[in-house]
Amino acid sequence: MSLTSAEVNRIAWLARLAIDTDKIEAYAHDLSGILDFIEQMSAVETDAVLPMAHPLDQAQRMRPDEVTEPDQRALFQAQAPAVEAGLYLVPRVIE
Repeated sequence: MSLTSAEVNRIAWLARLAIDTDKIEAYAHDLSGILDFIEQMSAVETDAVLPMAHPLDQAQRMRPDEVTEPDQRALFQAQAPAVEAGLYLVPRVIE
């Protein structure tokens, strides 16, 4: 598939990209090569080919649900300017 300069300009406009006018032919050539390669890949028969991997087929590693750090809430709240009933008090933002 060969793209023209007008088609490259249209693609650039749709993508909101600015292209230098002296590089349009190079972009047309490169994009045409990419589209030709996609056509080649689409022509390959892959119905009998099994996928090598799929993320949903794998089991997730689970770790034990254990406490790994000590409770330091009292230490942290001792440094806070205002605490009440185990909660940090902050200035009202919305009136």
